[in-house]
Order: sequence, then structure tokens, then C-alpha cells
Amino acid sequence: MVKVLLIDDDVELVEMLKEYLEREDVQVTAAYDGEQGLAELAVTNHDIVVLDVMMPRLNGLETLRRIRMKSWVPVLMLTARGDDTDRIVGLELGADDYVAKPCTPRELTARIRAILRRTQTTTGEEVLPVLEAGHLRIWPTQRRAEWNGTPLELTSTEFNLLEILVRNAGQAVSKKKLSELGLGRPLARFDRSIDVHMSKIRSKLGTLSDGRSHIYTDYRQGYRFIKE
Repeated sequence: MVKVLLIDDDVELVEMLKEYLEREDVQVTAAYDGEQGLAELAVTNHDIVVLDVMMPRLNGLETLRRIRMKSWVPVLMLTARGDDTDRIVGLELGADDYVAKPCTPRELTARIRAILRRTQTTTGEEVLPVLEAGHLRIWPTQRRAEWNGTPLELTSTEFNLLEILVRNAGQAVSKKKLSELGLGRPLARFDRSIDVHMSKIRSKLGTLSDGRSHIYTDYRQGYRFIKE
């Protein structure tokens, strides 16, 4: 059974989401502020955290920052509709994706399952024991990656996107395809999620011998992984 930690100060919304998710065979633990959520996460393992941005005492962004200091559990942010700033900051801090509030329980459940599905499967291609591209090594089934022998600390979504690029090394992969395969959802208009994730991945990888990034932006085509 999927275990979800839902952190949101809106008691009525939490109860509604909890009731719906439990009917979908999802086990939900509710926390009503960031401090309570962090305490729960410290003692119990969860498959995913659903985290509201706007909360008293400890807001969602600071809660996310503290989560990422200790854990790479998938985190789905709940943001105000149209608030691009919170979305971008959340992604930069290590959120895997976001859902705009108000959202329906069905939409939230679908997004949770999409994120978890990507943590358990690959792109649908044959699973190799290890993918290698220069100094980069990826173990798809273990969801583990190393750069020059040093483990890479990647969020679930960052791992998904990097794996897709490496499997298509040398070829441009469109944002549309990256969103569908890596995030498990269609690319929305003006959605900058892929760009933010790519920026984070670039910062965690080494560079080519000439100093360029291994991830190249192909104008109007998407992103391409360049092997040395």
C-alpha cells in the first residue's frame, strides 16, 4: 500500500483528500504544519510527501528545504494557482512536481501515482544493469547514479529526466516528451518545470573537457545529452 504524508494546515481539505485517497488504497498520514510534518517524517517511512506551500509557523518551502537536508523522498508541492514564483522556488529546492490549488482529489491522486510509477519503472525500454556515458553511470533498477565514482544526489524527477536523456544520448528530447515520461503528465503551456529541473541536474554533473555542460539546450527541440 502506498504511504503518503500529507502536510497542509487546511483541516477540511486534508480530511477530504484523506478520505478519497484511502478509498484508492492509499495510506495517508496527516500533519497540519511543517514542524509536525518533519517530526512525522523523522520516525516513519513514506513513499511520497504532499506539501502545501502556504502554512503558518513553518511554511512549505522551508519545510521542503529541511526535508532535502536529510531525505530524497518524492515531494509533490501544493501551490496557489498562478503563483509561478513559489513553483520555481519549490522545484529549485528539490520538489519533484507541483499541483495548483484548488485541485480535485482525483487530480492529486493521479499526480501521486504518476510520480511513484516513475520511481518504480523505466522508460519502457529494455532495462540494462547499468547505463554508462563518459564519467556518468546509472543503475536504472536501483535508481542510483554516480559521476566519476561519486554518488549523485538526485530527486526522483531529476533521476527520471537524466535517465531519459542518457538513453537518448546525442539526440534532442523535446520538453513534451520529457514531461510525459519524466513527470508523468502533459506539458502545460508556459510550464517551466523541465527547465528548472535541467538547471538543477546540470549543477550536479561535471562538465565536458572544454567546460561546456553535458546537457545542451537545442533551440525549439528540447534537451540533448552530449557524451565526451
